[in-house]
Amino acid sequence: MRRPLSFLSPSYAQKLTLLATVPLIAAVAAIAMIVALQARALAEREITTLETQLIEAKKAELHNYVTQARNGFYFVYGRAAPDDDAAKAQVTQILSAMIYGDDGQFFVYDYDGNAIVSPRQTERINENWTGLTDSEGTPVVDELIRIARAGAGYHTYLWPKPSTGEEARMITYVTSFPSWQWAVGTGVFIDDVLASVANARADVEARVQRTFVYIGGITLLALLVVFATGMFINLHERRLADAKLKKLTLRVFDAQEEERGRVARELHDGISQILVGVRYALDNARRRLERGDPKAEEPLNKGITTLADAISEVRRISRDLRPGALDDLGLGPAIKTLTEEFEARTGITCTFDTVVFRNRLDNDAKIALYRIAQEALTNVERHSGATRVEIDLRGHRRGATLRIRDNGKGLTTGRSAGSSGLGLRNMQERMDQLGGTLRLIEAKGGGTTIEANVPLTHLLPPEKTEAKPTKVAAE
Repeated sequence: MRRPLSFLSPSYAQKLTLLATVPLIAAVAAIAMIVALQARALAEREITTLETQLIEAKKAELHNYVTQARNGFYFVYGRAAPDDDAAKAQVTQILSAMIYGDDGQFFVYDYDGNAIVSPRQTERINENWTGLTDSEGTPVVDELIRIARAGAGYHTYLWPKPSTGEEARMITYVTSFPSWQWAVGTGVFIDDVLASVANARADVEARVQRTFVYIGGITLLALLVVFATGMFINLHERRLADAKLKKLTLRVFDAQEEERGRVARELHDGISQILVGVRYALDNARRRLERGDPKAEEPLNKGITTLADAISEVRRISRDLRPGALDDLGLGPAIKTLTEEFEARTGITCTFDTVVFRNRLDNDAKIALYRIAQEALTNVERHSGATRVEIDLRGHRRGATLRIRDNGKGLTTGRSAGSSGLGLRNMQERMDQLGGTLRLIEAKGGGTTIEANVPLTHLLPPEKTEAKPTKVAAE
């Protein structure tokens, strides 16, 4: 059940990949949509302009046809009377002969709707076509007569092509012979114009689709690059993390072994020898009691005194491992106790100064600063040859600072916290875990200053202090 739902909790690398790819996909999709809309809008404007220009050219052509035809027989019409049947017959013959192309012809309707001239569709002649509409319901003959009565104009409708019999869209220009009450005109089919427009729109759609394909290909390539880069970075970071983890594990093992060795040495050199002395004292007291020696009390008292020393040594070792004063009294009193014991044990003069800012450090910060002080005093005892140590602890607006200064030999030139001994590395790592800083300052006249700074985030608000009401709350 856990494996099918594992995708619901992506890893950190998967989250980074999603964070990189989702905005990329969204941006590319938005760009593609904008490009498509803009391309279609621009193409539609161009196609509409082209269609308008072609139709206007057709209309101008029709107007020229009618004008030329009228000029050709105007000498007849201009001298004829309204009832001159001979003139009408002559004009009818002229118009019937004026055909052009495969479908071009002139037509004549009288104002009553009767067809007078239709050379390519002779079956229509002498028939009344009033009320005729095309397949879309557009009036044809009535509208032509209305336009002619108004003077002249254009009309668009569907009409069967004489050459094929198939219905197609046609533009007609019609004018009038008012004295004869004729509507005379001609038309051209614009299916070629519509086909050109349709081809142009299809070409635009094909270009838009190709643009989408190009954008999709580029996006896919970008995603593959992002994925490959993410995998490379992930593998590289994982190798680095594994190496750092191994190095840290070795450091932990070294620290554990060093601490175990230190405790073992203290138990062997201190507690073990003291307990051996107690045993010899008790054996001596037992032998004297068996002999009835009145001085048996002397080794017994000596054994009790030695046993008290053993108890004190155990308490000292316990405080080194985890000082009770750190939990009970706070960091300030714990470091003060540490310096007093250090001074008593080594004879090195120690001064401790602090500002009471109440027990407001969290547990991690207290432990880290205490261990840094403990490690620093150990280094002073082992390596520095100092005769005086000054320890200062105080809180401020940026957090808290522990400063340890000695007058010893100082650090070796060129050494840093990262390349020094295990103790200094432990100090640095403790500060890194807290987000703080560790500075090692070597004075010109000799001596070393260790300065540990804890950020403000590790200071608790006053209402969340860890101080117990029955204990001293000063740091």
